[in-house]
Amino acid sequence: MNGARSGSSHRFRLLRWSRRISQALFVGLFLYLFISTDYSGSDTINQAVNVLFRIDPLLALVTMLAARTVIALMAPALLVVFLSLVAGRTFCGWLCPLGTLLDASRPLVTARRTDNRTLWPWLGTTILVFLVVAALVRVPLAGYVDPFSILVRGLAVAIYPSFNAAADTFFTLTYQHGPDFINAVTEPLYGVLRDTVLPFTQHYFDLALISGVMLIGVFLLELIRRRFFCRTICPLGSMLGLCASVGVMRLRGGDDECGNCRLCGATCRMGAIDAERRIDMRFCIVCMDCLVRCPRQVIDFTVSRTGAPQPAISSRRRQLVAAGAAALALAPLLGVSRVRARPAGGPIRPPGALAEAEFLQRCVRCAECIQVCIGNALQPAWLESGFEGIFSPHLVARTGYCEFNCTLCGQVCPTGAIKHLTLTDKQTTKIGTAWFDTTRCLPYAREVSCIVCEEHCPTPDKAIKFQLVEVIDQFGVRVLVKQPYVIDELCIGCGICETKCPLPGASAVRVTSEGESRNPDSFLPQRSEDLGYG
Repeated sequence: MNGARSGSSHRFRLLRWSRRISQALFVGLFLYLFISTDYSGSDTINQAVNVLFRIDPLLALVTMLAARTVIALMAPALLVVFLSLVAGRTFCGWLCPLGTLLDASRPLVTARRTDNRTLWPWLGTTILVFLVVAALVRVPLAGYVDPFSILVRGLAVAIYPSFNAAADTFFTLTYQHGPDFINAVTEPLYGVLRDTVLPFTQHYFDLALISGVMLIGVFLLELIRRRFFCRTICPLGSMLGLCASVGVMRLRGGDDECGNCRLCGATCRMGAIDAERRIDMRFCIVCMDCLVRCPRQVIDFTVSRTGAPQPAISSRRRQLVAAGAAALALAPLLGVSRVRARPAGGPIRPPGALAEAEFLQRCVRCAECIQVCIGNALQPAWLESGFEGIFSPHLVARTGYCEFNCTLCGQVCPTGAIKHLTLTDKQTTKIGTAWFDTTRCLPYAREVSCIVCEEHCPTPDKAIKFQLVEVIDQFGVRVLVKQPYVIDELCIGCGICETKCPLPGASAVRVTSEGESRNPDSFLPQRSEDLGYG
């Protein structure tokens, strides 16, 4: 008997090490794909972290419900559902990069607590119900709380740019003030980091603080309970837990031989084993810790539709009904929002973006397009398009411009919210129109010649032209000045004119979304067209 128990212990330890190796490999793969989702001198990206979102069943379900269509790009999510039905929440314990990073951070942030009970075990399922019902009324909100969206957005918008800025500052100061023997080490090291890890260029993003705080907050929750986010909040984990609860794998405890030491419950990082040794498969992530720690080796996994009794989900029916009702209430509230009431004139979306309503329904707020934008033009939106548009990408031309020869944003979008355009199509896709503010533009306001905007205009036939006008300057002298104007039919709204305008503060030429190709209502009147009073 002791020999059999020793053999079981060895097998469980081997499985636990297999899980650790799997975690290390998959978090390494995630980091590699994340770093690869960056401009590297090529017009194409063959490896991108978007695969992570395409295997996310929560995003797949919510996005397709909201968009009322089947998105073939997200079909791989079915594999994770199947895995959960067969092997429980193995994805959470063996593959999820956020879960692995939380486990790795445990020595740094986890408080040692004797109470391992899961606080509010109903909350994750309640959030899941809220998201699904909201999607049914075409309000997709999963991108705000999905673990992969929080992770990638926080890294792309906050952590990665901050790391690059800190590294650049450190190596610059070392080069300027350090002794030669130090520089002999740091300069080659900086070159290696620049070629392999650091981004192509330093970017700056709106909402970096909020995105970073959300991600760091997930780690700080470890101070309350180990894997607090995973067991209490994560809607993806709750979804996979529901699959596991009706699946075929069960964790079985030998009640007759149990010594009631309760080490299993104290060891469980997910609080899946309560004080009475009841095992809730909705929370078990198959980490193998309880099997290794059990001194009598009486716990084991079995393939069965029966096993340890599962807590009833209906015990918190009131919270679930309230979550569904709250989600339904969002429909009329968002239906009269500012953006839906204005079909045109909203934020400037990336080239290839679907019509605004469908774009917001498909966008999962992953920030991949924002990360890969070489011109730093795409920024996470705040309330520019209402609550439903928070964290969605929009172009801020004073910060950066849409590169004329780039199609990377469409290549990395995991859901098709931004179509992958050919370069020819992209260069003729109109995302907005430039306008001159004649109260600030130097040739108009100061009678000073300036041709910067026209020089940078990338269209083959320049969208910015000049008219030669005789004016009286501030000294009373008649001078000829080139005053710029925009040919609406040629302007694609890339924003480079606004980015490069030499005026400090607000640019004298500004780009708005009027005239964008994706919105037939966003028309511009012809020059010969007279408008009435409406």
